[in-house]
Amino acid sequence: MTFVRTTLARAGAGAARLRDSRAAQWCLETALPRIVGVWRRVWGVAGPILSIPSAFGWAVLAAAVVALVLGAVFGWLELTTIGFVGLVVLLVAVGFVVGRSSFRVDLDLALTRVVVGERAVGRIAVTNTGARSTLPARIELPVGASFASFHLPRLEPNGQHDDLFGIPTTRRSIITVGPVRSVRGDALGLLRREVRWTDPQELFVHPRTISIEGSSSGFLRDLEGIASKDLANDDVSFHALREYVPGDDRRYIHWKTSARTGTLMVRQYEETRRSHLAIALSTSSSDYLDPEEFELAVSTCGSLGLQALREERDLTVLVPGRALHTETGRRLLDDLSGVELTSSRQSIVQLAKATGNAVPNASVAVLVFGADVTATELQTASVHLPLGVRTIAVSCVPGQTVSRRQIGDLVLLSIGELAELPPALRRVNAA
Repeated sequence: MTFVRTTLARAGAGAARLRDSRAAQWCLETALPRIVGVWRRVWGVAGPILSIPSAFGWAVLAAAVVALVLGAVFGWLELTTIGFVGLVVLLVAVGFVVGRSSFRVDLDLALTRVVVGERAVGRIAVTNTGARSTLPARIELPVGASFASFHLPRLEPNGQHDDLFGIPTTRRSIITVGPVRSVRGDALGLLRREVRWTDPQELFVHPRTISIEGSSSGFLRDLEGIASKDLANDDVSFHALREYVPGDDRRYIHWKTSARTGTLMVRQYEETRRSHLAIALSTSSSDYLDPEEFELAVSTCGSLGLQALREERDLTVLVPGRALHTETGRRLLDDLSGVELTSSRQSIVQLAKATGNAVPNASVAVLVFGADVTATELQTASVHLPLGVRTIAVSCVPGQTVSRRQIGDLVLLSIGELAELPPALRRVNAA
């Protein structure tokens, strides 16, 4: 009997667990998705309505309800009057936001890419596409972290209103312009109804760059590559002759020398490397004294990269954590527009190591940084770059006199303004 009871109890407990597991599975797979779906549909309708009252509007509504409740409980006519006035004001405000707007809004940027300091302008054209006149409204245009506001007058059917606006481009950045939205509301700011009319557009404010044509050509004099000290059996730069060993390609046998010496001799070549420029731009705030140094470093990086692309050289531009697009000069400048200083503690040594790992076949590596990088750090950084890679470091410090120093195998250039970059590079090429 005890065994039977124990078995029945265990069977009952197992059945209960099975029911519980099935119930939990039904809740997760059926009930929960249904509840989420219903909530999304309800919020899809109620959300836009609940977003119309401003914080001030919600406060007035709450104060009116509290005043009515207290007036009814304590019999205070004053509170009851305040409550009714508050509700009446809200009802009057509703009249300013109801109704549909029949607009066609066009946002046109004259240029989507400008250089720092250039004038960037845009145009907003609003057309009434409805059969009735529209009430005056306000048009808002977000520009980056701020926004511009325009008054839209009463428009007759098919009427159009244009507004021109300017965008500050005092600093390098990627500015999101838009979306254009119309705003309807009451004078007290109780209710506010927004309607979005356009998609946002991006304005790229490129860094200043300078042409260094003719100054960088001395980096790599051979367009097909530069000879290295590594020997190869098949290349374009002849080095010497050596005796034939089994496995050598017979096409490289030098028959005249073989006939003269009586021993098969083959040509030996120096391995060449295709011209490949690697630029590593430090974005660590610990490498710069102020933002002006960083802007000069970004402009230097952009100038070197554009020149390499003009000369149709292979190019890789690295910042800590990622490589920038270098398919075209426009893509490179677009990426440089969004590069910002970071609080990362990645040193120039770590950046050089990452560059060596990412671009082991580079022929020239350029490290770009600010004033807070020491000669010791640069010497250590050069160790992490592959042998045979010509390494140049560019220190960007506004107001500094242009100079050139040799630190081990590394050449250190110091520039104080962008215009000094070409003559500084000529010093490297003349060395």
